[in-house]
Amino acid sequence: MTAKLEPNVMTKVSSWLNGDYDIDTKQSIQQLIDEGNDTELTDAFYKDLEFGTGGLRGLIGIGSNRMNRYTVGTATQGLANYLNKAFPNEAKSVAVAYDSRIKSDEFAKIIADIFSANGISVYLFEGLRPTPELSFAIRLLGCKSGVVVTASHNPKEYNGYKAYWDDGSQVVAPHDTNIINEVNAIQSIDEVKFDGDSSKITKIGTEVDDKYINHILSLSISKGALERQKGLKIVYTPLHGTGVTLVPQLLAKMGFEAVTIIEEQAEPKGNGQFPTVVYPNPEESEAMSKAVEKAKQIDADLVMGTDPDSDRVGIAVKNHHGEIQLLNGNQTASVLIYYLLNAWKDAGKLTGTQFVCKTIVTTDLIDKMAAAYDVKCYNTLTGFKYIAQVIREKEGKEQFIGGGEESYGYLIGDAVRDKDAIASCAMIAELTAYAKDKGLSLFDMLMEIYKQFGFYYEGLISLTKKGKSGADEIQQMMADFRANPPKTIAGSPVVRMDDYKALTTTDFKSGNTASIPSGEMGIESSNVLQFFTEDGTKFTCRPSGTEPKIKFYVGVRAALEKNEDFDSVYASLKEKVKAIGEELNLK
Repeated sequence: MTAKLEPNVMTKVSSWLNGDYDIDTKQSIQQLIDEGNDTELTDAFYKDLEFGTGGLRGLIGIGSNRMNRYTVGTATQGLANYLNKAFPNEAKSVAVAYDSRIKSDEFAKIIADIFSANGISVYLFEGLRPTPELSFAIRLLGCKSGVVVTASHNPKEYNGYKAYWDDGSQVVAPHDTNIINEVNAIQSIDEVKFDGDSSKITKIGTEVDDKYINHILSLSISKGALERQKGLKIVYTPLHGTGVTLVPQLLAKMGFEAVTIIEEQAEPKGNGQFPTVVYPNPEESEAMSKAVEKAKQIDADLVMGTDPDSDRVGIAVKNHHGEIQLLNGNQTASVLIYYLLNAWKDAGKLTGTQFVCKTIVTTDLIDKMAAAYDVKCYNTLTGFKYIAQVIREKEGKEQFIGGGEESYGYLIGDAVRDKDAIASCAMIAELTAYAKDKGLSLFDMLMEIYKQFGFYYEGLISLTKKGKSGADEIQQMMADFRANPPKTIAGSPVVRMDDYKALTTTDFKSGNTASIPSGEMGIESSNVLQFFTEDGTKFTCRPSGTEPKIKFYVGVRAALEKNEDFDSVYASLKEKVKAIGEELNLK
């Protein structure tokens, strides 16, 4: 073995070569050694995959830092061990779902087998299903846990594993740490029980679909507008993912008669290759380009696209120039929450106990709107599991209306405890019909919001830093911002810094430092920094928990007096975000 490898990498490589791993895996490792491919060996073995904000996620391939039957198997065995300790002497069941990615169905079968071999009953979806339906199924079927195999919107080379708890939310503290401890306690692959018990595995399908769809239909608020605007022209693309299993039939049940599906992206073909897109991510304009082009051809009112596991949705609408324009996640979250607040108010349902929820990097426009309706707005760390945590903490005391995050994930109602692109597609279509019923486009509604509450604009600067060297560089960038916080941003003095790793907030004017409350409301120690300026600019630094990236969120705002000023104000805010990126040397 090459002497250039670090000792911990050499130890892991040796354990895989000498352990009970299949011959193909061992031959692939040996080939990398023979080729002297130290970089690939290091990246594949320098660490174990860990649960981040989205669970287990990584490149598909050999090694402890890759998605394969052994890392998936070890994670599942650890989860099974924890479930058996957490719920002793109880009958336990889990739900398992999967998306259209490479090896997703294979990994799902392995997961089901391991749970069943550990005496845990399994509800395994018979085919592709959206992630939010897995969350719904856990609650519906009374499961203690659940797993969905997906890497969400990551590139095709990735797959992943999201673990859920009995309330249908992704695992949070202390369960996440406890599961990892159980995984780490596994000393040998021989401890993983790969031989399943088929008598404990039950296939589920349309019976759960029907209950999930009926739940979403029950969330509808403006039934009159739906009936009057059933000819609303909608273009939908599932981007080769699971959305095709439910969104078209859901829109049909809502009464929409002019829905166009992008057929070449309607089937999850290509063996997880996503052949018509570079990235299957509705945040990317390229991924939405076929749907947008179709919308231009047929003069559509609304474009929607869901990612492979259907927890995120991107949209496009006609702007004030009559052109099809993509909205970002903050804009979509804003119109959704605005619509829900208005609808609840009109229905006389706002009693002072309602709340909405968002993450700390999502637009503060939502905070301002909620305050105007006397509705609380709770802010959490990034990751929808923290929004679910707030819902759980407030259950029986306060009522959740809806919530969202800037990365295109939204939730309406609390029957699902994860971001839900299926229900979001339904509600976005409904609010577009509601607006049209009043002679407005969805974009007109957005401009009305900006005029009433202020024009909030958020930019994201995302830097990819791959491998171990990239991870080291990301950590150094965070250390530098902590040691030398910016004095000014875009000419405005920085007045406050929130450090979520230390759980402290520092007032630079007074020099006082106080604690950020932890434990409840989705706040725990996390490597995130936020800086606030005198003029209302917010700057956030955050390494991704699921990708080799560091993300910088820049929020700025200005007044919008009239619609005619939209373009000039928008341009000035975008330029300000760009200038901040250059000023802070974000590259």
